[in-house]
Amino acid sequence: MSTLPKVSVITTTYNDAANLKKIMDQVAKQDYENIEYIIVDGGSADKTMELIRQMEERMPGKVKWMSEPDKGIYDAINKGIRMATGDIIGTCFDRYADDNVISRMVEIMEREETDGVHGDLYYMEGDRIVRTWKQGQGSIRSGWMPGHPTLYLRREVYEQFGVYKTDYRIAADYEFMVRILYGKKVTLSYLPEILIYMSHGGTSTNSLSSYVQSLKEGHRALKENEVSCAWFTDLCRIMRVLLQFVKR
Repeated sequence: MSTLPKVSVITTTYNDAANLKKIMDQVAKQDYENIEYIIVDGGSADKTMELIRQMEERMPGKVKWMSEPDKGIYDAINKGIRMATGDIIGTCFDRYADDNVISRMVEIMEREETDGVHGDLYYMEGDRIVRTWKQGQGSIRSGWMPGHPTLYLRREVYEQFGVYKTDYRIAADYEFMVRILYGKKVTLSYLPEILIYMSHGGTSTNSLSSYVQSLKEGHRALKENEVSCAWFTDLCRIMRVLLQFVKR
């Protein structure tokens, strides 16, 4: 039996078989031995189930899945978290930078004895880098936050602080990070390297109206978690995002 911590990797999907296949390939290629792969499907009518069965053969004994209607991506992620039996839980919706990303994430968490890990990422349009997320360490108060696709956490964090709030349409990930990180409740290791190539145009970045909605929900998250002078943090966040485009 492996002594390595078990890592549960969650992918949510709905009628997106072509992209799901690419994501599955990324997970299967990771060299970390003790992986549990959880696929949460919203009840797809395409070839998703066929792909899941193929993945069960490719990673025997390591794949768990469900297929049923959900109330959106955060509800689906919550289902995956509740299914997870790993010591460490993360998500995969995009492309890992290489085949040993998870190994390096676990290694630094274990060495530094932290509650989680995060690193840098590229926002991509095809093969073109459109934005670089490289924030290092910081504080929520100053507008800093980890790149959510790179954030892997010990399961105890979810047990203590709960899962994602599904009444947020776009910024539930930000609210969750404010909830666990404001006041340094949770400790994170930082890997100063690109870990994820993320497709640009997700829920919060696919239009100006979506970005405005994300900022509104972000302000609400700060207020609900009693971050003082939330407007100051809002401004700092905006400046950090603008700098990401400059640094690309």
